[in-house]
Amino acid sequence: MRWRVDLGLVVLSVVVGLFFLIDEQPAHPLVDLGIGALAIGAVLVARRRWALPIAIGLVPLMVVSTFSMGPAAVALAVVARHRRWPATLVAVGVHLTLLLGAFTLVAAGHPEYPVAVVAVLAIDAALVASGKLVRSQRLLLESWQARAREAEEGQRLRVEEARHAERERIAREMHDVLAHRISLLAVHAGALQVRKSAPEDERRAAGVIRESAYAALEDLREVIGMLRSDDSDADRPQPTLADVPSLVEQSREAGTAVTLEHPELAAAADGAGRHVYRVVQEGLTNARKHAPDTPVRVVLAERDGGLAVEITNRVQASGSAWLPGSGSGLVGLRERMELVGGTLEHGRTESGEFRLCAWVPERTP
Repeated sequence: MRWRVDLGLVVLSVVVGLFFLIDEQPAHPLVDLGIGALAIGAVLVARRRWALPIAIGLVPLMVVSTFSMGPAAVALAVVARHRRWPATLVAVGVHLTLLLGAFTLVAAGHPEYPVAVVAVLAIDAALVASGKLVRSQRLLLESWQARAREAEEGQRLRVEEARHAERERIAREMHDVLAHRISLLAVHAGALQVRKSAPEDERRAAGVIRESAYAALEDLREVIGMLRSDDSDADRPQPTLADVPSLVEQSREAGTAVTLEHPELAAAADGAGRHVYRVVQEGLTNARKHAPDTPVRVVLAERDGGLAVEITNRVQASGSAWLPGSGSGLVGLRERMELVGGTLEHGRTESGEFRLCAWVPERTP
């Protein structure tokens, strides 16, 4: 890309230089062209550094070389491309002062004098305008790129936050479930330990099991307890599949037409049920957020030794696809499904509906 810009500057310098050279016809054309070639090299250097000093330094060369008037004018475009308006105006002022002053001393009163002045002003104005146009486009592109990087970084942070929040919630749920089961184990082991009809070795083994269960509870609380937040949901009982009908009823009261099929599966195992509840919760939330006036269909089913849930709703053309936090809930659900060994699919169907489908194994953490 750089060599193309350099080539364009060289061609433009040659064309503008020849425009002035044809009318002047210098006494030593080879010397004139040689000085002009050095001026073109200086323009290529100015594109990378020292744009303003080089542009001002090329102005005196126009006195000894007519061809260098082309590179000197092109240097104005380079300054306009890389510098702000104050620096550009300084370069243009120096260039026009010397050039028009020389024209006035040499050709004042000549019939072609006004035409030459207009031509010089037009060339300088065109070159400066083109340089500023390229500069504005570059700045605009850089601002778009910066915004794209910020948006991408913000989305990455939201995804990481959603994953972290989902892992914390799963850890809390796992703590509640395992604590309940280990407590039952400790209670039964304690009952066996105090049972007088049991052999001594069995009672001793039951005592070891009870002590190990209590130790496991303490370790579990110590490791996972730090993940508990201070919000109001930290100590609430975890939802189960039996709570799905009430969740659907809440959505209906909020104005969403929800159809629930096979609600009798609410008696299924809570280990998979609470994960299905979270999927239904997220699906109804997304439907209210992105398609508030469309009916929603929730289907529960037993499949392949687990529970399957499918939420579908029509896609609303005027729905807000870029609401704050859009997609974070689905990221959290995918993280949850990966941790429990389930699957999650979502997207538009051929019939124009949005479909969220998840499968959760019967036995989960």
